Amino acid sequence: MLELASTELDVPEILTRWYTLELQNNFGAYIPFVGIVREEGGISALSFDVYEPLLRSWFDTWQTRAKEKGAKIRMAHSKGDVRVHASSFIAAVFSPKRRVALEFIDEFVEDFKANAPIWKYDVLGNKRVYAKDRSTPIKGSGILGKSR
Repeated sequence: MLELASTELDVPEILTRWYTLELQNNFGAYIPFVGIVREEGGISALSFDVYEPLLRSWFDTWQTRAKEKGAKIRMAHSKGDVRVHASSFIAAVFSPKRRVALEFIDEFVEDFKANAPIWKYDVLGNKRVYAKDRSTPIKGSGILGKSR
């Protein structure tokens, strides 16, 4: 399940809702990851552009991988501006066994940072500035990427 929001994420609401939705599935582990916008470099927020068709395709691949392990993955991400100290990214793995969930959330978050089609901008004053020095080029993204 992939959710996109046009604002910062309501962490307690999302985590509680996901927990409640998955209770009947008899999972033994629920491992969430919450990404929070840090205050650095004078930013007031981060801003995100999302290419939804490619993100949904990327996420579907991860859903398939999770299903093969008897697990389920959920993800929420913001589009647009997210202020400092708020959340822009939540992911969670549900699985019968904790080891599967712990390993899977680590792999998922690392791949998300490297390959999800989401572009990050610093908000400095009223300007969006591409955060090139903290971004990872997406393999095969042509002009937006660089060789690895």
